[in-house]
Amino acid sequence: MLTSALEAKERRASDWRARNKVRTRTGRSLAAFAITSLTLLATAYTLFHISTFVISQGWLAAPTLAIAAVCACLPAGVLAIAIRALALSRQAGKTTDTYIGRELGAKASDASWNAISYSVALLILCAIAWFMVVNDAAVSRTFFDLGLIARSATTILKAFGTNIFIFLVSAVLILVWALVIAIARTLPGEAGRPIRTLAIIYSDLFRGLPAIITIYLIGFGLPLTDLPFLRDLSSNAYAIIALTLTYGAYTSEVYRAGIESVHPSQIAAARSLGLSYVKTMRHVVIPQAVRGIIPPLMNNCISLQKDTALVAIIGTIDAFNQSKIVASNNFNLSAVTTVAILFVIITIPQARFVDRLIARDRKKMRSGP
Repeated sequence: MLTSALEAKERRASDWRARNKVRTRTGRSLAAFAITSLTLLATAYTLFHISTFVISQGWLAAPTLAIAAVCACLPAGVLAIAIRALALSRQAGKTTDTYIGRELGAKASDASWNAISYSVALLILCAIAWFMVVNDAAVSRTFFDLGLIARSATTILKAFGTNIFIFLVSAVLILVWALVIAIARTLPGEAGRPIRTLAIIYSDLFRGLPAIITIYLIGFGLPLTDLPFLRDLSSNAYAIIALTLTYGAYTSEVYRAGIESVHPSQIAAARSLGLSYVKTMRHVVIPQAVRGIIPPLMNNCISLQKDTALVAIIGTIDAFNQSKIVASNNFNLSAVTTVAILFVIITIPQARFVDRLIARDRKKMRSGP
């Protein structure tokens, strides 16, 4: 009986050691070392060709070589992380303490993943740099002529004001128009069926049409109506109408999602207190719905800002049209890069603001009411 108990205890101890054996992560560390070594060679090869091209253009050799040396230190540092991962794996395999070995194995795994992650990022940067200098740096000379970018900045910045104007006016109109469509799609009862049907048709139609086609149809179609008001509008006004119709359809769905997220008990409580349907929507439903849809609304604003460049199709002299004029005069497309830089400068802060709003909402949800 005693022998059977001892054997059972030894078997349980053996099973525990099998389940909790030290994982040295040697394979992962070796993979990280191989990838970082490849990254170091790729970076050195890319820097050599970039330095050769820069020096061949007659630029200062000493600063170029100094920058190349600094850039070469980055993959060397990543390789050091991979070597540290190998050392930790080796220590984990030699230790006799299971818990210390598991701790060293976990550290080796973290170091390996860090090395792999940074290596992939550096390889992507090397690919981009190689793309810029390949074929005698044709891409760089065509799209990144710093002199032309600087000379065209003032002219294009003035035209960019047209994009800003169209964006601001359209954004205000879209917020109002989309709310009207969203409320129309949520009208209750049989009496609201015709309005709901029209709202659904509008949303499906303008969400299905590409924005550039809508701008084209509005910009060249409304003047043909020969109506006193519509035929005399400017191209900016046609662009605003087209963008309002297009983004109004998308934004109305965002509003509708927010309205339907409000619990029905809120509406029932408001109606039981004697509030009409209009007052219930105005004072109870809409305030709660808008509070939860601010991040997606901001995302729509970012998309709207970028799509203002599409108004060039109807002849509006915006930043993109102005850049094409500059490009045709100089036989170089660097002016288009100027437009891209302006759009990036104005959209990135909006994207970061959306991230902050989302983080704030998550924090509120985790902290509770």
